[in-house]
Amino acid sequence: MNRYSLWKYIVILVALVFGALYTVPNFFGESPAVQISSGKSTIKIDSTMKARVEQVLQQGAIKTEGVTYENNGIQGTVRARFIDTDTQFKAKAALEKALNTDVDDPIYNVVFNLLPNTPKWLQSINALPMNRGLDLRGGVHFLMQVDTKALLDKRLSSLQSSVRALLREKEVRHAGISRDGDFVTVKFRDAETRTKARDVLLDQMKDLSLVDSLATADNADLSLQIGIKPEALKNLVSEGVKQNMTALHKRVNATGVSEPVIQQQGADRIVVQLPGVQDVAETKKIIGRTAILQVRMVDESIIGPVDDTTAVPFGSEMFKVGRGGPAILYKEPVLTGDYITGASASFDQNQQPAVSIDLNGDGGRKIREATRGKIGKKMAIVLFEKGKGDVLKGELLTVATIQAELSSTFQITGMGSSANSAELALLLRSGALAAPMVFIEERTIGAQLGEENIKQGINSTLYGFAAIAIFMAVYYMLFGFFSVFALGVNLLLLVALISLLGATLTLPGMAAIALALGMAIDANVLINERIREELRGGAAPQAAIATGFERAWATILDSNVTTLIVGLALLVFGSGPIKAFAIVHCLGIMTSIFSAVFVSRGVVNFWYGRKKKLTSVSIGQIWKPTDGTAVAMTTSTNAE
Repeated sequence: MNRYSLWKYIVILVALVFGALYTVPNFFGESPAVQISSGKSTIKIDSTMKARVEQVLQQGAIKTEGVTYENNGIQGTVRARFIDTDTQFKAKAALEKALNTDVDDPIYNVVFNLLPNTPKWLQSINALPMNRGLDLRGGVHFLMQVDTKALLDKRLSSLQSSVRALLREKEVRHAGISRDGDFVTVKFRDAETRTKARDVLLDQMKDLSLVDSLATADNADLSLQIGIKPEALKNLVSEGVKQNMTALHKRVNATGVSEPVIQQQGADRIVVQLPGVQDVAETKKIIGRTAILQVRMVDESIIGPVDDTTAVPFGSEMFKVGRGGPAILYKEPVLTGDYITGASASFDQNQQPAVSIDLNGDGGRKIREATRGKIGKKMAIVLFEKGKGDVLKGELLTVATIQAELSSTFQITGMGSSANSAELALLLRSGALAAPMVFIEERTIGAQLGEENIKQGINSTLYGFAAIAIFMAVYYMLFGFFSVFALGVNLLLLVALISLLGATLTLPGMAAIALALGMAIDANVLINERIREELRGGAAPQAAIATGFERAWATILDSNVTTLIVGLALLVFGSGPIKAFAIVHCLGIMTSIFSAVFVSRGVVNFWYGRKKKLTSVSIGQIWKPTDGTAVAMTTSTNAE
């Protein structure tokens, strides 16, 4: 009656091993380290940097505990671990000297960091310590909202210029183009011309919605209203947010902040968390700064290859960093990034990787004038950002040969691979913020306060667990110990899941852990009371155990499912601390159901299920009515 199949005990054993493996990394602590990341858009860190770092450290006789290379999909980083902070400082100085020849314009960011001391065999199975939120580590938190109205205004202004240039190119005459709210209105003198304009626009611009106005008797209101389709508008906002996030990643990395968190929240919000940073004003200045994208012509007076010793003519300047560098360009730009409306990876006529660039009407006119009669000459795209001392530093995104007179839409070919074309398109889009951002929330947490929060959170969880354990052991005796064991398994699995999933633990998350413990023990109380109720009714101990678990299961399931629905609602609609609470809360519900029912019954069955003639169970005192009088009776005697 009360026996578990072997596979069920195997499941419990696997759960215990899983919980132990993914919980234990949280107890190994951290070691001082140095992190190397790219300080330039066009400079990427690959696995070869690891060997270079090892060589620099070896030449400086600096002992390291290990060098690792990681790639998170946005940028590659190399981290070197050391035994103490003195070695860490020496390593940072040696690496900065070896990797960066210009201290005022560093190519690589070399910053201090802390790495977990988790053994490599645990790291190989992704067993890592939990990520701690700012309230447990210290730093700054920003919640920013992208100005979608400004994004739409920018797109409509570009659309207005593009429509004017396209109609001029196709020789379609109009009576004026104006901006009316969220639409661009084009007036015409006859319906035939309007129809021709509609066909031209639909053929060239697929994301537009065109509406004809009703014509009056004198054709005074004969016009075409041009808007952006809802799907295209949604994609515009989504791409704008992604572009801002990419720009923020690059800017934050340049500040030397290790392990930043930059995440999208909702449709148009971005969360930025910078551990260890306390200067809010300076950080906001860096995040909100403007980048400048310029298109320049290569100086034609330079003959032969360009190197560091090449003389730079008056009116030109040399750029050493980036693709195609070093190169000497004219200082006067052909056009700036304000004229670029889009950049995407594509393929040329030979099906080779390329980058398609779209310009607005004015940009198309400027690029035509600049490239007319200059086939075979070279043109470069340069990205400028402020470095140390607010000095603009430029890097070459690409240097290309002009193969034909360019227009508002042209391609950069010879990219070599699809990855290179996708990377350049991203850089062209993310050189500057797609739209302004408004800081709607900002918080600063001190490092000392973070340590105090950790201490208080751990103490509250341990004291709560201890109090529950004492109560259950005293009140339910041996069954209380079974419940405490199941509660320990619940806590073990919950911490393991948080660590494995990479969820960030915050103070609200620690509160959710305490709540999960309370809910888990509540389920065990229900089970124990149902068993005692069956014993009071005269059931045999084995039958009371089986019936108690079965009848308590429905109540436990109902209460946990309804609570899970609330947790999911908080997870979907909440943000910030609420979402952090909801994640741990939902995980805690799942682990509590497993531990309170599956594990708890497994322990009970293991202890009592082997006994064929069970006459008593240790579940504390029960009150059994005898002739209308309540009498205390323990189950150490025969339960009738």
